Amino acid sequence: MSRLNRRSFLKSSIAGVGIAALTPYSRVRGANNDIRVAVVGFNGMGKSHINAYRRIAGVRIVALCDVDTRVLDWGKQDFAKRHEKVDTYVDYRKLLEDKDIDAVSIVTPNHWHSLMGIWACQAGKDATVEKPVSHTIFEGRQLAQASRKYRRMVQGDFDQRSRESMHEAVQWIKAGHLGQIRLARGRCYKNRPSLGRVNGPGPVPTSVDYNLWTGPAPLLPLKRKKLHYDWHWVWATGCGELGNNGPHQLDVCRWVLGQDDLPARVFSIGGRFGYDDDGETANTQFIYYDYQPAPIIYEVRGLPPKRGASGKTMDLFQPLTQSGAELKSSYRGSGANTGVVVECEDGYVDMGGPTAYDYHGNVVKQFTGANIGPQANFIKAVRSRKHSDLRNDILDGHLSTALSHMGNISHRIGKRTNPADILDTISANKEMVEVYQRFKRHLAANEVDLEETPATLGPMLTMDSSTERFTGAFSTEANMLLARNYRRPFVVPKSI
Repeated sequence: MSRLNRRSFLKSSIAGVGIAALTPYSRVRGANNDIRVAVVGFNGMGKSHINAYRRIAGVRIVALCDVDTRVLDWGKQDFAKRHEKVDTYVDYRKLLEDKDIDAVSIVTPNHWHSLMGIWACQAGKDATVEKPVSHTIFEGRQLAQASRKYRRMVQGDFDQRSRESMHEAVQWIKAGHLGQIRLARGRCYKNRPSLGRVNGPGPVPTSVDYNLWTGPAPLLPLKRKKLHYDWHWVWATGCGELGNNGPHQLDVCRWVLGQDDLPARVFSIGGRFGYDDDGETANTQFIYYDYQPAPIIYEVRGLPPKRGASGKTMDLFQPLTQSGAELKSSYRGSGANTGVVVECEDGYVDMGGPTAYDYHGNVVKQFTGANIGPQANFIKAVRSRKHSDLRNDILDGHLSTALSHMGNISHRIGKRTNPADILDTISANKEMVEVYQRFKRHLAANEVDLEETPATLGPMLTMDSSTERFTGAFSTEANMLLARNYRRPFVVPKSI
């Protein structure tokens, strides 16, 4: 695999601006210099993209695409209420034939993200791609390569880099105000109820073109109660919570650490606990990313604080440092608990605010910059034709998404292991021991006995970042999960 790091990617992109300016698709087109956008997939997060574009001057949503005609009809009627004309498409390939569309927002299930992005580049359209930007490491790299070859503005639609306060905090940390960084901690604690179980294949909604919905994935019978959203929790179409929310927080971790490559090693501990359902992905998990000199530890919790707890309030995030200090976070006990905490020599920063603390819990500094929003940032780059205007260009999106895939790969080839052996395996890593003890307490509160239902211990995998392939022990099994077999004609090309 031809590899391009962030520095060379940006350099080649800037060099290509002059060439791109000569191509018809690189010009800002449309009446009154409007940018004409299509939103692809809007049964969930796509609605937020629509609302964001409607607030940006000089932007018109001219097309909607969804394989569910029920959703598509709702969208057309919603625009009609505002006396706004919008074209509608079931087949994304037909949308790409429209030369009057400048850019696309891709907000479909994960297994479609990279291929739709690549096709957009080939059709001369800019694209913003929701997290995760890929379903495998291979296809994320191919999308990054396509953006360079076709001179397209392609953004990973991750929210955090659009916040000025986050940029201020990252620069302040990197300037050494709290000493050297010791550890970056990311988390997603979000209530995920059981999918339930079905006895056999169920009916696909009659409003859905299931062939198009399935696209690059195997065309299999529907073996869960719901088609929509619950695709997150099966491997053929989703990436679990680690791929669903993980790219947001892992992107911040990697950014603040200044890492433009993949970590040398990774391993996962976790499982699907607390219920027996048709889901396949882990709902409780933690992953170690061996960056030097400071690693990342990421935690996933999908169960409530204790069995039978009502509402969607999740656990507090209360890790202990090696000095015994308990870290604060911005979570106030309502809804999902997600975020990043960066531990340094002389204090830490909760990136949710962001707010810096010393290890006595005193506030050192708060950061209050505005949030411009990822869609507004994307449109700025579409107009300027400068990759440097993309707060999260697609290569950053690929690398941060690849971290999620690496953790999932370790989990998927791991084995259920008794608690004593897991503790013995990680005993030399004090931070991971501390995380594991909290992991056990959380599961115990949900009446999960790890002796009876052991966690899966994933192997320590070694990554060669120059080739984006695993090496050494377990590499044969791990490399088989770097890509997938695609269903024609929905094939991510091997050569861009």
